[in-house]
Amino acid sequence: MSPGFLPALALARLLAWLGRRSAPAVAASVFIGLALPPFAALAKPLVVPTILALLVLAFVRTSMAGAFTVRRAGIAVLACAWVMLALPLAMGLITRLLGEPNAIVLALIMQASAPPIMSAPAFAALLGLDARLVLVTMLGGMALTPLTAPGLVFHFSGGALALDPLALALRLAAVVGGTMGAGLLIRRLLGLKRVEAISAHLDGLNVVLLGLLAVGLMDGVTYAFLDQPGFMAGLVALAFFVSLLGFGATALVFRAVDPGDAMMLGFCGGHRNMAVVIAATGAVLPHETWLYVAAAQFPIYLLPVVMLPLARRVSRTRA
Repeated sequence: MSPGFLPALALARLLAWLGRRSAPAVAASVFIGLALPPFAALAKPLVVPTILALLVLAFVRTSMAGAFTVRRAGIAVLACAWVMLALPLAMGLITRLLGEPNAIVLALIMQASAPPIMSAPAFAALLGLDARLVLVTMLGGMALTPLTAPGLVFHFSGGALALDPLALALRLAAVVGGTMGAGLLIRRLLGLKRVEAISAHLDGLNVVLLGLLAVGLMDGVTYAFLDQPGFMAGLVALAFFVSLLGFGATALVFRAVDPGDAMMLGFCGGHRNMAVVIAATGAVLPHETWLYVAAAQFPIYLLPVVMLPLARRVSRTRA
């Protein structure tokens, strides 16, 4: 074997190894970002490119064959309505009981109104579950966001926050169109057999990208914990509660569908892409709102470790 191939072979083996240890490796990335603040600061500028790369990878590795059957399309429509309308309305009504909107209430309203995280298909792959329905639901949620989020956020924030629907629509269209085009082109160039042959390495690349994203999102969080440990611990606990509530309610509503699909729809219901809504506000938000956005990353990256045994059981049942 030529010495020039050795680094590539080592990289391929490393990616395959990471792919087999996906959930724990991604969860560890959060703590790496907390333990090494300078590393998190270096990774922060890569957050947006990493999200886009994850979405491209989702289109590369996800076969959409069978995704648009009448049954699946119907489930996706219902899931989008539940995630983008029913859950935000429920959260809005709950926040009304808390009195006048404050920084944390604003964060909760923004979280509920946002579409599912763009890395949801990547987490489905990480857990070894079918990513087709979650990908369609995530895309449907993004398409609905300019229609639903501005009104919901404005109404339940008492007019404190206003979103630009046109800017939001253009931004999301560019993201979806660009990543879908790139992903499908790469899939076509590689061919289906090649994509299937390197699936373990794509799993590893998925882990690397999710880990890099987790580290970048922890920028500044370490110092926030040192400055306000009790407050930050409370925010993380609140973030877990909200995520589990959305996850559990969604999985319960869709319990009649495939167990793996129900699990990932729950993941979509509990974990939202708040960055999309933040960008539409012009990023002018109270400091406490930003801290909640950081706290909301913990359940996104840590809950898959808990989900992994359930996902494996679902996969064994299918087999």
